[in-house]
Amino acid sequence: KSLIILLLIILMQGCLVFHTVSYEVNLDTEKSGTVTMMITDIRSDALDASELEKDKKQLFQDMLKGDDFVKQMRDEGKNILDRKLFISNDKLNGTVKYSFDDISKVESIVYQEPFYFITIPLEDSIVSTNGEIIVSDNHKRIMWDNSISTLKFEMFSADVESGSLVELTKYLEEE
Repeated sequence: KSLIILLLIILMQGCLVFHTVSYEVNLDTEKSGTVTMMITDIRSDALDASELEKDKKQLFQDMLKGDDFVKQMRDEGKNILDRKLFISNDKLNGTVKYSFDDISKVESIVYQEPFYFITIPLEDSIVSTNGEIIVSDNHKRIMWDNSISTLKFEMFSADVESGSLVELTKYLEEE
């Protein structure tokens, strides 16, 4: 399964797209801690008003305020601590902070002493990380030594500047 991104596939099924997603995983123990995800430049690829209304409802009602989203994430071992949408540099961005008791619930990160690692398909683009990127014939892997207590990585999702994507910043104020 592709990294981009188990949570966001569930979160943004449908017509919502975004530029990048970054993860900051703060470890409390070897396998538990908190994650802060930041999603940048969220847009809709809706082709008509009806699709746009569905996207707005999904983003502003279900994901930002809805209890079902919190329950769904809890069922996946992710306990939502905070979620917000905000505008920065004229772009709609979002953050989700959650706690976890099992590091493998965070994008299938694996802990094999003395390393943490995440395996990513070759076609996925890593924007940045504080780990080491190792590329093989079949995949990419980001590795962190277990002396690092904050694992960071950012992934590219979509070129939102091209095409006819709908910017959603103006709708945030309506909510």
